[in-house]
Amino acid sequence: MSPRTLPIVLLLLSAPAAAAPGVGYATSTSYYKKDSRPTLYQPLNLLDARELTVWCSRTSDAAEDPIRIGFRGPVTIDEIRVYTGNGTDDDTFSEFSRAKKISLKGPTRGTTFTVADQRGLQAVTLNPPLQGEQFTLEVVDAFPADDPESPVCLTDVVFYSDGKPLNGNWLTQKLKYDKGHAQVLGTWYAGYKGAPDRYLSFFFDGTFRFLFEPFEKKHGMKERSYGGDYEVRGNNVILQLGGRRLVGKLTATKAGNKDEFDDTPAGRGITFEGKDVPDDFKQAFRDRT
Repeated sequence: MSPRTLPIVLLLLSAPAAAAPGVGYATSTSYYKKDSRPTLYQPLNLLDARELTVWCSRTSDAAEDPIRIGFRGPVTIDEIRVYTGNGTDDDTFSEFSRAKKISLKGPTRGTTFTVADQRGLQAVTLNPPLQGEQFTLEVVDAFPADDPESPVCLTDVVFYSDGKPLNGNWLTQKLKYDKGHAQVLGTWYAGYKGAPDRYLSFFFDGTFRFLFEPFEKKHGMKERSYGGDYEVRGNNVILQLGGRRLVGKLTATKAGNKDEFDDTPAGRGITFEGKDVPDDFKQAFRDRT
C-alpha cells in the first residue's frame, strides 16, 4: 500500500459526527525521557492531531516500544493518517529519526505499510479494514537522523472509520499527562492466562469500562459490560460503580516458572479485596493476557 500525501490539516480536524466508539488510550511500556520529562513524548501525544506534540521511542530501536491503542468499543478502521517524525519544526524533523515502516495489528489480523520521509499527514487505506477494540502499533523500520542513535518519532496517528475520524484535536485537553492515570492506563485482564474472559480498561478521561465475555454461554451466562469513573491515589485504584466505591491495590506480579510450563514475564496486577467486592472483581487483574 502506498500512502496518499495530504496537506497539513491537523488543526482542521473536528469532532466526528458519528457515534462510533472513540479512542480511549495509547500506552507503551517506555518512551523517550519517560522518567525525566514524562509529559514530553508520551504516547497520548499521537492522538491529538497537533504538530507540537509527538511520541518518541526511548532508543533508535523503536520495535522495543510497541504502542497499545484501545477504543471504547468495537471499531472498524478503514483508513489511518500518519504524520511521521517529530513535526514540531524543520529542525526537529531532521534531528530525530522518522518512522518509515509501520505495523498495525488487531485481534485477528494486521497490516504493514510504508510512509514517505516528509512532514505532514499521509493517508493509508486499509483494505480489508481492521476490526477490534485493541490494536498494537509498532515501528519496524525508520529513516535515520544524522545521529543514527537518535530516538524514532511519530507526530500523529489519526484513525478513520467510514470517513470519520475517531481521534483528533478536540481531545487535546483530555490528553494531558496525569501521573495517577498513567499507572493504570490501558486494559487489564482476568481469567485463564493467555485466555482471559474479563477485561478492565482505563481511559485517559478518567473513566473505565469492565467487560465480561464468557467462553461458553452455558447456565445463563451472558456478556456483561458497564463502567464509571476512576481515580488513582498512590497504589490504590478507586472505581465509582453505580454508587459503590471499589478500591483495588496495584501490586507486582512474579514471573512464571518455566519448569511448570509457564514463562509469563513479571508484570503488575490489581487486586480488589473485601466482603462486598462483586464477583466480577474477585479475581486479580493483570497487565498482560
